[in-house]
Amino acid sequence: MQPTSRSQAPSPAESVGAAIATIATFGRLDDETRGLLGQRARILSLPREARPFGPGSPCEAYLIVLKGEIRVQIVAESGREIVLYRVSAGESCVLTTSCLLKHEPYSAEAICETAVSCLAIPESLFSSLLGSSTPFRSAVLDAYATRVTDLIMTFEELVFRRLDQRLAAVLVERSVGGELATTHHDLAVELGSAREVVSRALKVFEQQGLVTLGRGIIRLLEPERLTQIARSV
Repeated sequence: MQPTSRSQAPSPAESVGAAIATIATFGRLDDETRGLLGQRARILSLPREARPFGPGSPCEAYLIVLKGEIRVQIVAESGREIVLYRVSAGESCVLTTSCLLKHEPYSAEAICETAVSCLAIPESLFSSLLGSSTPFRSAVLDAYATRVTDLIMTFEELVFRRLDQRLAAVLVERSVGGELATTHHDLAVELGSAREVVSRALKVFEQQGLVTLGRGIIRLLEPERLTQIARSV
């Protein structure tokens, strides 16, 4: 057959197959499982600020992020927001797994912090593969265990680490080129604290010559010292 000059778009199964090849935890899937995923799984594209799920919404698919980042958070009756964790490329959502296993609706909300591409495995296929495919079951449960451990560490930080330590860690970890584009409110949500408390802590950092504060921008002047604060006991 002679090649043509017009290229063809990949079929849905080919697109899903290519996506699976990028997911490290799916590296040991058998051919039958890959074939079923190619037939029934889909790739979803979500814009920035989209909300994949919210409290009370049904859990209809197992999601694995391929590109981008999703923030999962809870909102108290008072309106206070607390970030539980983020889901990045190659990762699944521990809350989604829990809801699928227990056949319960979501109890938190998810927000796309960037444009997101994700692999969506329908609930019926997810349940079927858990029972029939050992490699798939191992991949799901291993990812679930890892995310649960991360979630426990998040709560340990909230309870046992000082706010200035956690704030310093966030500034260092999320800055790009010595700058962090964020607001005091967003940092408060990240740290599970009140905006006023975070603003006071940032003001102390500024007085110590560690940062400069601008509208929507925090510049790190002494990232090494901030790292020392984050790691202090």
